Amino acid sequence: MEKTNKKKVIDFLINNGVIIVMLILVIYTGFTSKNFLTWNNFSNILMNMSPRLIIALGIAGCVITAGCDLSAGRMIGFAACIAGTLLQKVDYSGKFYPNLKPLFPNAPVVDVLLVLALVMLITAAFGAITGSFIAFLNVPPFIATLAMMEIVYGLALIYTNATPLGGYLDSYTKVSTARFLGISPLIWIAIIVAAITWFIFNMTRHGKYMYAIGGNPQAAEVAGVPVKKTLVLIYMKAAAMYGLAGFMLGAKAGGASVNLGLGYEMEAIAACTIGGVSVTGGRGKVSSAIIGVAVFELLKAALQFLGMNAYSQYIAIGIVIFIAISLDIRKYVAKK
Repeated sequence: MEKTNKKKVIDFLINNGVIIVMLILVIYTGFTSKNFLTWNNFSNILMNMSPRLIIALGIAGCVITAGCDLSAGRMIGFAACIAGTLLQKVDYSGKFYPNLKPLFPNAPVVDVLLVLALVMLITAAFGAITGSFIAFLNVPPFIATLAMMEIVYGLALIYTNATPLGGYLDSYTKVSTARFLGISPLIWIAIIVAAITWFIFNMTRHGKYMYAIGGNPQAAEVAGVPVKKTLVLIYMKAAAMYGLAGFMLGAKAGGASVNLGLGYEMEAIAACTIGGVSVTGGRGKVSSAIIGVAVFELLKAALQFLGMNAYSQYIAIGIVIFIAISLDIRKYVAKK
């Protein structure tokens, strides 16, 4: 009995080693850096987390089905560019559409919510195409999303001619700078999306189908699960969330380029894995994505406060990703 308990403790420490080390680092940074444990700092961390959490929640659905989505970063950049070209000030000198003017005096050129809906519809369409290739033509998710990544990046370059964007309307930048109950709208959006995603994962047939496909797609199909339709919906839903994240990141940055969001998909996959979404499929929760994204953002903030070289931080993040994936595979092998 004692040996069994000891083994459980050891397994827990190994499987959650990355999270434990991050907590120790955060505590250490809090004691050694006087401005780390402040509301302003944690508010900034939460704002940075918000779009990344939405990306991770989108990718989590793909990973739960033992898939992935490498196109997320490029979709984020394209979404931010589409929003940016439509939401520039009328008198901005570098206006992308100089002839785009309001229909009525003092009216907005284009409604912000309308642009958000357009952006999400466009990215969702790309996701539906990717999901269709995976579902109906049995193209491996890695290949299908890699192809879509290149296609979307090319379309973004053609659309913008690789021109950086800026001069946004105040109504757009307020998505980041405004406050409701003392909290940025970015954070509120992330909370709402997380709540909706939790409901989908846990309270709907779609969520049950998703886990069934991740556990065993053949058995799920035999059991009557509409595997193909579910896969298309998963990748379409994920892509719509990338569009939302790109819209948010553009508002936060006050500008955009085609390279906005580059590499975010890898970080999101790693964040999901750290939190407990298995790359082998069939397992994962909304809380897994939240924990993983929090670990990454706290790691970045702690390393900055500790004065670590900005370039060296990429090495640290890479090591965390490597360890997280290795631990996930270890758990899978142990179960086998």
